[in-house]
Amino acid sequence: MDTAYSGLERILGDVRRKTGVDAYLTPRGGEETPIFVNWKGRAVTLYLGGRGESAEREAKLVGYLLSDAEETQDSSPAKLLLGDSDKAYRLLAKYGIADGECCALDICPEKRSQDALEHIERAAEPFGFALRAEDGHIAAVKFTADGQTGYEFAQFLLQSLYEEAGIRARIGLGCDVASFEEISLSYGQAVAATRMSKLFGGAGQIHSYREYLLVRLAEDLPAEKRGEYLGRFRITGAADVLKDEELFATAETFLGCDLNLSEASRALYIHRNTLSYRLDKIERLTGLDIRKFSDAVTFRVATVLARLPKP
Repeated sequence: MDTAYSGLERILGDVRRKTGVDAYLTPRGGEETPIFVNWKGRAVTLYLGGRGESAEREAKLVGYLLSDAEETQDSSPAKLLLGDSDKAYRLLAKYGIADGECCALDICPEKRSQDALEHIERAAEPFGFALRAEDGHIAAVKFTADGQTGYEFAQFLLQSLYEEAGIRARIGLGCDVASFEEISLSYGQAVAATRMSKLFGGAGQIHSYREYLLVRLAEDLPAEKRGEYLGRFRITGAADVLKDEELFATAETFLGCDLNLSEASRALYIHRNTLSYRLDKIERLTGLDIRKFSDAVTFRVATVLARLPKP
């Protein structure tokens, strides 16, 4: 068979599997509805069993899916997930998914992105789908109709990717939106969460956009204002803590352990007295005793301001 038609057969097989609509290239006899499409510059006639309104609706669906198939294969998720609502709903039709509450994920496999994409495509069915993104990233959309949250899905992906394919990954997770029509908001958040987790060295492999609300607020400040705030509150020593990897890791772990000395010392594999010594050193450098909640909040603001890249 012509390679162009081989590609068309593959697409039709995917449509059949995802939507249950059986369109084919060669007439089978009996009552059939013809579908006239343009495929890679060629006029092609497809066929669909049956006649009537139902068959006509299915024929239109196949036509829509095929008209976007080549573009979908080559386009970036920015065009698909940030595009017009008509194209967005064609995606839902392609994957046979009912609209509803959903969220987007930006998945960054450390290697073998094609294998990771195929694994995620299988894992997402029947309540989501995945698309290839730029720079080896994978964009995924997860609908919550099955009761599984986006975060739970991300956890499942990380575990199954590593256990079944030997691939580690970092995942940015956008907030839930009420409808796929709003997925552009969630996808933009997922990409931002990935970016900020790399910039701020976020611990772990799943990073929700909500983690970085403070960062987003600080990014909106003019650069001169950031420095002004650090000077005004006399916490310029935050930069010194950032330069000391041991001190900064200690502070991050202590904050992540909800200011609990015992828990943080266990997480760092150090004695409580060693942890107290390091916290005292942070206080000398910054004037902030992060064992106190108010000073811990101020420290977090200061380190965010200090770590933001200069424009």
